[in-house]
Amino acid sequence: MAQTEPGPELMRVFTVSDLHVDYDENDQWVAGLSTADYVDDLLILAGDVSDMPQRLGRTLERLALRFRTLIYLPGNHELWVVRDRTHDDSFAKFDEVRRIAHESGAVQQVWHGSGLRIVPLYGWYDFSFGEPSRDLRLAWTDFRACRWPEGMTPAMITDAFLARNPAPVAAPNLATITVSHFLPRIDVMPDFIPPAKRIVYPVLGTRKLETQLRAWRPVTHVYGHSHVNRDQVIDGVRYVNNAFGYPGETRIAAKRLLCLHSTTAY
Repeated sequence: MAQTEPGPELMRVFTVSDLHVDYDENDQWVAGLSTADYVDDLLILAGDVSDMPQRLGRTLERLALRFRTLIYLPGNHELWVVRDRTHDDSFAKFDEVRRIAHESGAVQQVWHGSGLRIVPLYGWYDFSFGEPSRDLRLAWTDFRACRWPEGMTPAMITDAFLARNPAPVAAPNLATITVSHFLPRIDVMPDFIPPAKRIVYPVLGTRKLETQLRAWRPVTHVYGHSHVNRDQVIDGVRYVNNAFGYPGETRIAAKRLLCLHSTTAY
């Protein structure tokens, strides 16, 4: 996966994930973002915008017009095929999502500029955070809404996405931010999550993402998916989740853009 040419000077780097614009309140929030305040800035969008191609494209176009650079990678919702029945499987949907993102002006490969490097990393979940219960298998929408080639296990699906990620390149003069939709380690989840809610842990991510991101030696890793906003340092890396989330998730999601960095700091 080729790196882009160095970008222009940027003032700020923002992040958000899990916009879920199928909800009118969320869609209106995106539409209401300033068209003037972020024209020199970069936005990292860490997945789960919409499973509907038209809504996805419209949202990415809106954000690409508001920010100088939009870096995007899809989440699990983008790969649902039950409402949009034009794809043989979720890998085909993934390819269309990438096409839509490109046509909307989003960057999907390694980006570098102003002393900074941003590395998007694809992934899925392989049950390395735990074996899913029967209740989870019945309740988790991906198990019904995604479609994969016959015989593919979650571990095989995960490996197929991880194989699309670029090999690490040493860059001692650049501060690196890695990005994934899925969680690279389960201990980013806070202790206050009640036991009943931890049923979803097996479908939150994969430990293999942690291995891949560490090879890039990042200062920060941005992720989404859990809808639980976090900002913490673990083993020398800052892990940040700034999910917008569903309309009713006001306690665990801040409903705002988060400024990760000012590039003047580098």
